[in-house]
Amino acid sequence: MASNSSQPSPLKIGIVGLGPFAQFLAATFVKQGHALTAVSRTDHSLIASRLGILSFNSYDQFIDAHNDVILICTSILSLSEVLKSIPFDRIKGPTLFVDVLSVKEHPQKLLLQAIPVDSDLLCTHPMFGPESGKDGWRGLPIVYDKVRIRNEDLCSRFLGIFQNEGCRMVEMTCEEHDREAARSQFLTHTVGRILSEMEIESTSMDTKGFQTLIQLKDNTVKDSFDLYSGLYVHNRFAKQELKALELALEAVKQKLQEKMDNTLEENS
Repeated sequence: MASNSSQPSPLKIGIVGLGPFAQFLAATFVKQGHALTAVSRTDHSLIASRLGILSFNSYDQFIDAHNDVILICTSILSLSEVLKSIPFDRIKGPTLFVDVLSVKEHPQKLLLQAIPVDSDLLCTHPMFGPESGKDGWRGLPIVYDKVRIRNEDLCSRFLGIFQNEGCRMVEMTCEEHDREAARSQFLTHTVGRILSEMEIESTSMDTKGFQTLIQLKDNTVKDSFDLYSGLYVHNRFAKQELKALELALEAVKQKLQEKMDNTLEENS
């Protein structure tokens, strides 16, 4: 019986930073039959073993595993320091580097400066996580930018992981991503953080709208403040959105004050 030659061979994927989001992605990678290795500043060896990932204590061992793809899953704020720790000069042959950070211009710039010139770079942002993706990834968006791709086959095989799960594939530049994410993601997180600072809680007379605000607050604070601050510090468009939010609040306050002044004047 002839073999199915159209079936792509499994990828060897090395993960830098095996935190909760990386673990979430890795479970699906393993399910699809890909071979995973990992290296992390924190000891995740027990979790790695449970997921079927070969975990290394040193970058030298990790690099010597000769991965097809090296997936950068660090936090936004720690990316610069992590990249300084990787012995890129030990990498033999072209490799596809992929990041999954929630901002895109920042990792694009740092990775282009750090990775070997013969290696490719794919910047991605899966717009979902362990909560929204717990029942599968079908219909959930992943944004990607083929920043420097010469091995189209390898890039397509990696993106195919998400296509096979039914993700909505959205191709845009890193700049376009950050511009749109500053409003859709950073603004959402900011409103949620403000509600958390206000310590709003459910009441006996909740409206549907107020329940939505409670849910927004609860979902927002599940993410670390480091993640939220990274969305601000390393997305140049976030500053504009925060300023626009402040101006909008002042405009609403001014309209309320004018309405109050007019009402009092009419009733005097």
